[in-house]
Amino acid sequence: MSGILIVRLGAMGDVIHALPAVASLRLSFPKQKIAWLVSPRWIPLLKGNPAIDELLPFERKTLPSLRSTAARLRQLRPEMAIDFQGLIQSALAGRVARPKRFWGFSRQIAREPLAAFFYNHRLTPPGPHRVQSNLQLAEAAGAHQLTSRAWLPPGAPDGTLPKGPFILASPFAGWTGKEWPLPCYSELAKRLRQEGLRLVLNVPAVRTSELSDLENVDVHSSSLAGLIHATREAIGVVGLDSGPLHLAAALDRPGVAIYGPTNPALTGPFGGTIRVLRAPRVTSTYKRDREVHASMRAVTVDQVHRALMSSVEQCKAAGRAV
Repeated sequence: MSGILIVRLGAMGDVIHALPAVASLRLSFPKQKIAWLVSPRWIPLLKGNPAIDELLPFERKTLPSLRSTAARLRQLRPEMAIDFQGLIQSALAGRVARPKRFWGFSRQIAREPLAAFFYNHRLTPPGPHRVQSNLQLAEAAGAHQLTSRAWLPPGAPDGTLPKGPFILASPFAGWTGKEWPLPCYSELAKRLRQEGLRLVLNVPAVRTSELSDLENVDVHSSSLAGLIHATREAIGVVGLDSGPLHLAAALDRPGVAIYGPTNPALTGPFGGTIRVLRAPRVTSTYKRDREVHASMRAVTVDQVHRALMSSVEQCKAAGRAV
């Protein structure tokens, strides 16, 4: 392979944040083959993407599967590799492919500073947003035609959705500290029903029982393809700092994002269609709290309802489909 290897193993939101950078590489290097090393779980986000020629599943569950992944990487020998993840694991994987040029983030930016040791080209991007940092890394690597757009597949119907208009929310995040209290969704759903809207909560099948006490809401459990489809069908979204929110932002859906301990300047919804709500004077922290952070409790149902409906109405007024 004389092309480009992309290393971004996961997770959902981070893969989405890398899409504009990879699209920019395709625009800038139209004749180069682009391969993406990614965890199998997130392949549905990338399948069919016109910017990607080959998807390489990062298999590591067993020693034979890990050896198979390493063997495929050793065959590549790309002209260039770019690690958008900044972990020792991702840097090692890229190094196994033996690229002539290996780009990554500097020690100051990489999530695991030692990862920078494996790159022969490093960048400290000004950011601030992760999408912007990824684009800046792609530009440093030679991309001269940049785009902030992200291609995503159409998804596929999976699970039951209301026949009428609905708002989609995903109430769970990577850790509990980033979540909005579950009872708030019941109150929000009650207000939305008065306006002829249903509130649909998309959750993994193994967590549906945690919503059994909630009233007024519709529970939707689906595959990743089903989540993409449901997000496209929703007239608006309520999101947290998690993958489903970044999916909605990439699809230009209107809505509201509730932020607390994490910094929306770094990982907020990118693109401008989703409004961010955050309590004043919150200190940013990425500590993985097991309890809902106080700043998330400070965001009221009334604030979310007003911001949500304003965003949806603004989208309608701008002539964008909802």
